[in-house]
Amino acid sequence: MPARRTWLSAATVFLICVLALVGWLVEGRDHSSTGGSAAPVGGIGTSPLENPDGTKPGLAPLATPEEQKAGRDLIAKVATARTGPKDGYDRNEFGPAWTDGVEGVPFGGNKCDTRNDLLSRDGSGVERKDGSDCVVTAMTIRDPYTGKTVQWTKQQASKIQIDHVMPLSYDWQMGAATWDKAKRVRIANDPLNLIPADGSQNASKGDSGPADWLPASTEIRCSYAVRFAQVSLKYQLPVTEADKKTMLQQCGG
Repeated sequence: MPARRTWLSAATVFLICVLALVGWLVEGRDHSSTGGSAAPVGGIGTSPLENPDGTKPGLAPLATPEEQKAGRDLIAKVATARTGPKDGYDRNEFGPAWTDGVEGVPFGGNKCDTRNDLLSRDGSGVERKDGSDCVVTAMTIRDPYTGKTVQWTKQQASKIQIDHVMPLSYDWQMGAATWDKAKRVRIANDPLNLIPADGSQNASKGDSGPADWLPASTEIRCSYAVRFAQVSLKYQLPVTEADKKTMLQQCGG
């Protein structure tokens, strides 16, 4: 009997090792199929205060008094000005849509276009086109503007659109009309100024500033205002007085 107990114990250990090895292989295969996306399924994203270059996924709420004060302090630095003319504005003035041929911003020149860079940044369970390290064909994403989790596929591309936080037409009217083309291409493809979001939200926003449009989810509005301010400060673009007032209000000001 003692010998039999020893044999059973060894068999049990062997079985456990086999199961562990199988589990490890499955986990490794699943991870590689997602492309190593940083955003957890259902995750709330990253605080804009902890993401000054826009390379981290999502947009998390600023909920505590300390966070909101930090948001107000940042917004307070934003300059104000009257809206300039829209004359001469054309999307092409900001370069080809989602070009990878841009220098001076994160992800630029990485052999993947800006749109797919942003989907990869914010999506979970990312699937890509066969043979491609770039083209995203399916993912799960938490839309910060509505708070909803969306199952997205390339067949329904417009369901998730890439929002320019500071709209390009707004940029043009607030000073970008005088920039050189290279700087306009940078702001159009800078991940700090780009958030994948619900298509209907993006469509309803148009080229509005915060005084005329805010995300549907009230809990994210302070973060949105802070991100708007971050873009404004990085590119030294003013906002209107009404927009700045609204931005401060979103963070309790």
